[in-house]
Amino acid sequence: MAFRVAIAQINPRLGDVAANLAIYEEQIRLAAKRGADLLLFPELSLTGYFLRDMVPNVALRLSAPEIDRLKKLSRDMAFVAGLVEEGPDYRFYNAAVYFDRGEARHVHRKVYLPTYGMFDEQRYFARGDRVRAFDTRFGRLAVLICEDLWHPSTIYLAALDGAVTVLCPSTSPLRGISDGEPQDDNARYWEMINRAYAETFSLFMVYGNRVGFEDGVGFWGGSEIVDPFGRRIAKAKYYEEDFIAGNIALDAVRRKRAAAPLLRDEDIDLTVNELLRIRERPSNVKPARLVKGLRVIRGSKGLGGRGKNPKKRR
Repeated sequence: MAFRVAIAQINPRLGDVAANLAIYEEQIRLAAKRGADLLLFPELSLTGYFLRDMVPNVALRLSAPEIDRLKKLSRDMAFVAGLVEEGPDYRFYNAAVYFDRGEARHVHRKVYLPTYGMFDEQRYFARGDRVRAFDTRFGRLAVLICEDLWHPSTIYLAALDGAVTVLCPSTSPLRGISDGEPQDDNARYWEMINRAYAETFSLFMVYGNRVGFEDGVGFWGGSEIVDPFGRRIAKAKYYEEDFIAGNIALDAVRRKRAAAPLLRDEDIDLTVNELLRIRERPSNVKPARLVKGLRVIRGSKGLGGRGKNPKKRR
């Protein structure tokens, strides 16, 4: 199986869903002209990133008119959109939605929400609670959003779940410019893990980052497509809007996994058993203490301990 994947490295407008939807339409038309079958948009590219208190204003339910418009656009072009999804319980998620043939066929909610440095996502978004690969006409795919991929467990789960291509919509900012280097330190780290994951798990990595500035923060672009042998198929420009496309032939996955059958040899039971052991390992907690007449049970369930009955700890 072979198909052509493209990445729209765009500069979305903060808080303006209508304007960004127009950009989506333009990029989808361009992708069709370039012969693409599947198009990746960056993280939160339908809304902009530093939304803060605007999150509820730009959030979309899957029944929203804007989602219907995206479904219609997907009749001739499959694509992954980055948006704020509103759940039925009024929680808001940093989400990536896979649209194809007039339907929203898969939703990934970002599971790792950064709260360090300039990031404050957990203040405004609810966390996703699953990592799933899913079947498509392009083979089995997985979507992981930006920070998700900085945690090796997510790519590991996606690969074990059968993904042969991982799509990563990202909003990665500039961090640390070194003299004589064409890209910043953040870009170099991303390029390293994209290649390492592609080679280690014998799959295609499709990484789509944005550009532009928001709230004084710049984004470095540099989107790329990497094959299972760690070879770069296509690379976007740094720091400016761009559109790239490359051919993906899944036979490359077969050849790499035949030569290096690491996934075949994975001992899932070993991994699960050791994770359970680590989770149940007692932590170094202080004895229970009295605070203003209220007994505080340290090490009880929900406080990092093993969930023992507090009455047995008197």
